Amino acid sequence: MTDSIGFKAIASSDARVLILGTLPSAESLKRREYYAKKENAFWKIMGELAGACPDKPYAERQSCLKQKRIALWDVCASAKRVGSLDAKIQSATIVANDFCSFFKAHKQIELICFNGQPAEKLFCRFVLPSLPLSVVGLRRETLPSTSPAHAQMRFEEKLKRWREVLQEFIA
Repeated sequence: MTDSIGFKAIASSDARVLILGTLPSAESLKRREYYAKKENAFWKIMGELAGACPDKPYAERQSCLKQKRIALWDVCASAKRVGSLDAKIQSATIVANDFCSFFKAHKQIELICFNGQPAEKLFCRFVLPSLPLSVVGLRRETLPSTSPAHAQMRFEEKLKRWREVLQEFIA
């Protein structure tokens, strides 16, 4: 069992969309990059939608997201877990990120997207009860997980769903 400490948010001050994962994987923690595992489809999807192709340097991918006004963060600031699967996160050890401060600093957020159901469930349990009503009322969408563990859905299907939800924000 390891302690996982998450990353700071990638966000411009004028971000309109917030994409939330759960907690960085072991590979992401090792490389200090969101979605560092090569098999994770996140950067491939962001390459299609926001120009943040996986073959670009990490700093450039971050810039692409900021230019499209997309913020990226995780629900958990820290937690204990064995391996990298969301199902192995021990809920008693979860410390949520400071979303009240985030939303105060990012008043233009219109949409919160969850990269998979576990992120949405953790957000609803550990974050939502502490948020002001103005944030609670924001549109929320749960998207197919980009994790290689979510292999029952083909990449093309994931991309289609992500595109449907983000289209109005990335045009």
